[in-house]
Amino acid sequence: MQSNPIELRSFAERVNRWMDPNARDADVVISARARLARNVQGFAFPSHMDPDNAVELCELVKPALAQARLDGDTQWVSMGESSQVLRLLLLERNLISRDLVNEQVLGQCLPGRALAFGQSETLSAMVGEEDHLRLCALTPGFDIRGALAKVRELDETLEQSLPFAVSEDMGYLTGCPTNVGTGLRASIMLHLPALGLVRNELQKVFTAAQHTGLAVRGMHGEGSRATGDFYQISNQVTLGRSEDELIDDLEALVPYIVGFERRVRESLLEEHRGPLHDRVAKSYGILRTTRSLATGEALAHISSVRLGLHLGLLPELSLSSLDRLWTQLQKGHLQALSGNGEESLVEASERDKLRASLLRSRLG
Repeated sequence: MQSNPIELRSFAERVNRWMDPNARDADVVISARARLARNVQGFAFPSHMDPDNAVELCELVKPALAQARLDGDTQWVSMGESSQVLRLLLLERNLISRDLVNEQVLGQCLPGRALAFGQSETLSAMVGEEDHLRLCALTPGFDIRGALAKVRELDETLEQSLPFAVSEDMGYLTGCPTNVGTGLRASIMLHLPALGLVRNELQKVFTAAQHTGLAVRGMHGEGSRATGDFYQISNQVTLGRSEDELIDDLEALVPYIVGFERRVRESLLEEHRGPLHDRVAKSYGILRTTRSLATGEALAHISSVRLGLHLGLLPELSLSSLDRLWTQLQKGHLQALSGNGEESLVEASERDKLRASLLRSRLG
């Protein structure tokens, strides 16, 4: 297991391997994620755990994760020893939650919180968040079964050396009642720019998800807002449902959403080609020439350009380069790419200039 400090700039320059333009339904589905919540017998849940026990638990699970070799040599990151910029990088790459980014209380680092992840960043484990362990697998496109198979394999490996807290009647015990049972939270990240242009049609997606017992959230999961027309759809409750039943719900709804988004795209192209082309061209022009741009605005223009790419309106761009930008224009990546990774975060106005400079250099 590697515990060496991560070199922030080179880390930020790498592209997420779970983003693949050739994956199944990649024009609409960015990625699939399967996450399992697990807790170790004999320890209180993290919300009621004292600092000494938190450290003891962390030292207990660390060798088990090292032995599991997530996907190659496992990288270990202690939250208490990591900078705010590194934590932002990990959030923007969907490796940790917002809770671990803001892991200080009254200025003190909370002990026993860490992240273990593999070389491809498709398999990871958060330690000491809402549960002792949150095991996560990410796959590109609409491959939720593949993600579930990967995280199940990791779960079974760890269970050989860690005594997980299980109830014969209720299943796996978790810090939040909605995760009791399988402990599975399965989610799909979607890009819905056409539905975003027709808000009443997008509302139909939200309504269908709610009727199926699914939740719609922003691109960084619970507590985040939707930006750039990126949404996550996931199950809300696990008690009384098997893992396969939860996956079945997503496999029933997501193809409906994918088809819906594609039909609206084709309708817009057929009936409003001129205004749509102008919108895409305007966004592309702004990204190539802007001198200052906030995150939300940049993601909105990236969304329009991504739509234009899939509709053949911008044949000279590659989707992989655009998806790389989608990650790198966010706050932590900008800070690291600018060479100021270990320093305190630069002011928002300066960050907006750095973002514009990055976009011009890649697209101009």
